[in-house]
Amino acid sequence: MTKKIYVKTYGCQMNVYDTERMVDVMAHEGYEETDKPDDADIIVLNTCHIREKAAEKVYSDIGRLRVMKEKQVKKGGKDSILAVGGCVAQAEGAEIQRRAPVVDMVFGPQTYHKLPEMTVEADKSKKSGERPRIVNTDLNVSEKFKSLSKKGVSAKKSAFLTIQEGCDKFCTYCVVPYTRGGEFSRSYEDVMQDAVKLNDAGVLEVTLLGQNVNAYHGMSAAGEQWSLAGLIRHLADTTDFQRIRYTTSHPHDMTDELIAVHGDVEQCMPYLHLPVQAGSDKIVKAMNRHHTIASYMKTIEDIRKVRPDIALSGDFIVGFPGETDADFQATMKVVRDVEYAQAYSFMYSERPGTPAANWDDQVESHVKSERLAELQQELNRQQRAFNDTTVGKVIPVLLERTGKQDSHLVGRSPYMQSVYVDVGDAALAKQYFGKMVDMKITSAGPRSLKGEFVS
Repeated sequence: MTKKIYVKTYGCQMNVYDTERMVDVMAHEGYEETDKPDDADIIVLNTCHIREKAAEKVYSDIGRLRVMKEKQVKKGGKDSILAVGGCVAQAEGAEIQRRAPVVDMVFGPQTYHKLPEMTVEADKSKKSGERPRIVNTDLNVSEKFKSLSKKGVSAKKSAFLTIQEGCDKFCTYCVVPYTRGGEFSRSYEDVMQDAVKLNDAGVLEVTLLGQNVNAYHGMSAAGEQWSLAGLIRHLADTTDFQRIRYTTSHPHDMTDELIAVHGDVEQCMPYLHLPVQAGSDKIVKAMNRHHTIASYMKTIEDIRKVRPDIALSGDFIVGFPGETDADFQATMKVVRDVEYAQAYSFMYSERPGTPAANWDDQVESHVKSERLAELQQELNRQQRAFNDTTVGKVIPVLLERTGKQDSHLVGRSPYMQSVYVDVGDAALAKQYFGKMVDMKITSAGPRSLKGEFVS
C-alpha cells in the first residue's frame, strides 16, 4: 500500500512553501499526501516561532497526536512517525523530545530535504524496538536548495518560489535571524531552474519568497549579480507566468529600480506587502527597522506614482516596549494616511533570545489590547472600503481552489482578494478550476468578494 504523509503548517508563506517541498520530496519516495493524521505513516508539524506561545500550541498538538498514536498501537495499527519541523524545532532542538518523548524526529527549516533519510533511520529504530531520537538543526541553506533543485514540483496553477532566506536586519523583536539564519540569496541559475520547472508544469502565478525578499542579490555563474527587479523583468520576458508577486519586503530595500518594475512590467501584480510595524520614529528606531517614517511614506508615494491602483498591505505591532499613547497615535496617523487594502496586526509579545524581551519598559497587556482593538477597527474599515471599490468592475481572477460546495470556486484577484463564484454545476466547476477568467464583482464583504462570469 502507498505510504502517506500528513503535514500541519503553522505561520508564514515560507512555511507553506516548505510544506509543499516536503510533500514533493517524499512523493519521490512513494509517499502520498493526506489531510488526515490518523491515515499517515509520517506526521509532520511544520512550526512557526514568530508569535508568543507558538511553542505551547505545538506541544498541545503533540498531546492530541500522542493520544491518537496510543489508540492506533492498541488496535494493532501503524505506529506513525511523529516529527516536529520548522522554526520551533530549530529554536528548541532536543528539548522537544525531552518534554514530549512521543516525538521521533526534530528538524529545522534548513534540513527538511533530508526527510527521506531521517524517515528511513526512524523506521529502522522502530523495527528494532527502540524509540527514534533524531535531531537535525543544521543551518546549511545552500545544501538544502541544491538538493531540492534536483526534485520535481507538483503541478499547480499558483506556486511559491523561494529565492532568498534568512535576515541580517536583527529587528529587536524578531527571531528569524536565529531560526532561519543570515541572509542567503539563491544563485540565478538555481532560481531559473526552478522557475522553468514551474513554467513547464503550467503555473500561471508565481510568488517569489524570502524573509527579506527585496534584498535578493543572487549571483550568476558568470559573476553577474541579479537584483529582485532584474529577476522579475527576466521572468516576465522568458516565462509564461501571467502573474508575478513577491513577499515579504523590507522598506529599507525598496529600491527605485524595484519601484519602477511595478509601472513597467505588466505581469507584476498591483499588490505590495510592505510592513512599517509602527508609526513613531522612536519606536521604529528601537525596533532596529533601518528606516524612518518619512522614508517609508516617500516610498509609498513613489510606488503610487508609477502604479496608482496598487493595493498596499502591511504589518503592525502595538505595545512595543516604551510605546506611549503619542507613539501609538503616530501609528494610527500612518494607517490613515496610507489607506491599506489588507493588513496584519498583533500585540507585541516577548520572544526569548531577542533584545526587546529583556527591556524594562514593557507595556501592560490591557493597554496593548485596547490599542490593538482601535487599530484593527480602522484596518478592517479600510479593507472593507477597498473591497467595496471593486464592486461592478470586471477583473481577471485565477480560480485556484474549490469552495464549500462542489459547484463553488474560489480565486484571487490581482489585488490578492479572495473571489467566490457559484458555477452552478460541479462538473462545470471542474472545467473552470485552474483557469484565469474575467469576472464581474457583484458584491463585497469584509474579507472577500463575490463575482460572476462575464460570459
